[in-house]
Amino acid sequence: MDLSAFLDTTHLGKLPAFVIAAGIGLLIGLERERVPNARAGLRTCALTALFGALAALIGDATQSQWVVAAGLLAVAAMIIAAYVDGDEVPGSGSTTVIAVLLAYGLGVLAYLEETHLAVSLGLATTALLYFKTEFAGMMQRFDRKDLLAVLQFGALSVVVLPLLPDEGFGPYGALNPYRIWLLVVLISGLSLAGFIALRLLGSRRSAIPLGIFGGMVSTTATTLSYARFGRDPASAPLAKQVILVANLVLPVRLAVVAAIVAPSFFFSHAAPVLGVSFVVGGIATRFVTRGLVQHGDLPGVRTKNPTELKAAFSFGFLFAVVLLLSAWLRDIAGDKGLYLVALAAGITDIDAIALSSMRMVANAEIGGTTAITAIVLALVSNQAAKLVYVLSAGGRALFNRCVVPMAAPAVAALLAVFAFA
Repeated sequence: MDLSAFLDTTHLGKLPAFVIAAGIGLLIGLERERVPNARAGLRTCALTALFGALAALIGDATQSQWVVAAGLLAVAAMIIAAYVDGDEVPGSGSTTVIAVLLAYGLGVLAYLEETHLAVSLGLATTALLYFKTEFAGMMQRFDRKDLLAVLQFGALSVVVLPLLPDEGFGPYGALNPYRIWLLVVLISGLSLAGFIALRLLGSRRSAIPLGIFGGMVSTTATTLSYARFGRDPASAPLAKQVILVANLVLPVRLAVVAAIVAPSFFFSHAAPVLGVSFVVGGIATRFVTRGLVQHGDLPGVRTKNPTELKAAFSFGFLFAVVLLLSAWLRDIAGDKGLYLVALAAGITDIDAIALSSMRMVANAEIGGTTAITAIVLALVSNQAAKLVYVLSAGGRALFNRCVVPMAAPAVAALLAVFAFA
């Protein structure tokens, strides 16, 4: 007889839920014990979580939904009264109130057998409470414009997106406002993640994180920023490392987007080709940067807020133009027309043509081989354009250091297309 069957026969089938509730409460309470003037600690939080599970049990047994709500109100009144009647000492009163209410709610969740959710939220709550100082330090690295970036992303995704019609307009029905803006939100979100990570680096900047997060925001902006920085012979090796790491992120970024937009295409075509590109680029980058020791801080990446409405609308417009050109040239010239658009669009922005190709293959308008070929051609032209930027902004010495590891991923991807076709 297993444990659950034994508990059922002894009318203790709900005991594991109460044990889990108590454990969550103890975890939250253990963290609150670190706060000297907190009105709730280890025992209070554990008992509150147990009370939540008990209220859920009573409500379930009596079919009275108000029991849980009444229990929540009682807990809230109790903890608030503890602070009102206490001494006037500064502290985290509101934080502890919320922590106790969460302990109660997680106890209810434990009884409802939402065990994984309850435990996960309990761990997340404890982490948020414990890392107060670290979170405060991180927020000091953001200015008003950075916080505005998050608000603007919310406007792009939550306010603008639901208002757009989900149907095709224009020639070939190529312009679907909802689908276009959805992909704008996707690219803006990936870029915003890198943008925030760059801010969190603060002054403790090193080449590899700068390259990774700069590549998430914009490989072109990162390449230009550090090409100028690399004109100084003493700084050139570190600038080279940032540039190469940022460009190594590009095939990974494309693969992530493909997995979201066209999962079947990702597994059948994008993953093998872009995987080869990344591996070859990684080997080349490692070879030319081996033995490099960083000393001193690096300047930040000069990137604009990726969620600014102007930037979002500009990318949306570019994406719409690429969609129209792709549909039109494919109509009059077949796949070769799409390849021409890919070569031209890749010079300025690879995301638009990559998303366009992924969208068409997801809609069964083109085959997977055609789509990955277009993406790789855009990758080739994009890398070639950035090498021109390195030569013009960083000089021939930096160009010579970057040309092979930057060209290698594009050439490898092109060869992989023929190998896997």
